[in-house]
Amino acid sequence: MAGKASRMRQVVAVASLLWLLLLPWASAIRRSDFPASFLFGTATSSYQIEGAYLEDNKSLSNWDVFTHVPGSIKDGSTGNVADDHYHRYEEDIELMHSLGTNAYRFSISWARILPKGRFGEVNQLGIEFYNKIIDSLLLKGIEPFVTLSHYDIPQELEDRYGAWLSAEVQRDFGYFADVCFAAFGDRVKYWTTFNEPNVAVLAGYMLGTYPPARCTPPFGSCARGDSDGEPYVATHNVILSHATAVELYRRKYQSKQKGSIGIVMYTTWYEPLTDTPEDRLATERAVAFTVSWFLDPIVYGDYPPEMRRLLGSQLPSFSPEERRKLGYKLDFIGINHYTTLYAMDCMFSSGCPLGQWTQHALAAATGERNGVPIGPPGGPCSTWCLTA
Repeated sequence: MAGKASRMRQVVAVASLLWLLLLPWASAIRRSDFPASFLFGTATSSYQIEGAYLEDNKSLSNWDVFTHVPGSIKDGSTGNVADDHYHRYEEDIELMHSLGTNAYRFSISWARILPKGRFGEVNQLGIEFYNKIIDSLLLKGIEPFVTLSHYDIPQELEDRYGAWLSAEVQRDFGYFADVCFAAFGDRVKYWTTFNEPNVAVLAGYMLGTYPPARCTPPFGSCARGDSDGEPYVATHNVILSHATAVELYRRKYQSKQKGSIGIVMYTTWYEPLTDTPEDRLATERAVAFTVSWFLDPIVYGDYPPEMRRLLGSQLPSFSPEERRKLGYKLDFIGINHYTTLYAMDCMFSSGCPLGQWTQHALAAATGERNGVPIGPPGGPCSTWCLTA
């Protein structure tokens, strides 16, 4: 069984590379076209690969709880075992090395390091696990890129105060970041505070398809939530948690550890469905409500003007002290781009679909124009990843 699993993991890795090579532009790309310092890597997240969900003092995360609720996951699968990376990380790193990669981005399970958040002890067995991963990567010449939060949070914090709906989470995230910087920062030179926080917020607090599964119609039918308000409260706390971690890193660690810190965003791009002023403006609003929503406060100190105009007082404001913290900004912005879509106006047009996450932007997204896809499907998410 172990041999079969190993072969399957190799097939997945090779298949991913083959998919990249099948893209129209890939045949013209050679590694020699890039600077010697260019990093080619792979990426994972803790919940997706680690397994060992209750081993070595780890507590339950929000995803552990969510996936055990019947109906939450289409096929009923969980991350209890996943790829068993917790026990097979050496084999996985050897696979990365065999592919010739020289970078690896992974996330740290908050619940494995701080099972009760700041309300409990640091789990030294969790520290040891990630130390072994980092040391093994460096031994193989692979640069570790570490993400602090990739969708997961200790369920303890959800139960105590509602996680991202409470400003208290900013203090907890700062404490978690401090523990990680102190334990791993002597070897980790690239830190990411959050991976795709816009997805986590929209799916968790607007659509209800991710934990904590909060939503209201027309976005979904959850047992609790407020799709019109909670996404903006959660986002505010995520942004300020990012700022808390960046300020801490700048003041306490960066000059000595010589690393950098940033954020990674889900970045769907939008093009106007028609060449009209209405659809062009809808495109700007769709981008603002998807990407600029998080990046504008970090880079410019406030939410996009498109959001301020449409949401008014529904959108939180930053205090002078919060703006000061945002002034620490970031060192880099990471982009996860899966697809490009058309945007159509819903401000002056009727017949727009309800329940899309662009609805508050008074825009609708579609992958087709007059029945023709914006681009060919590609990769493992071929039902919605359109190459354009």
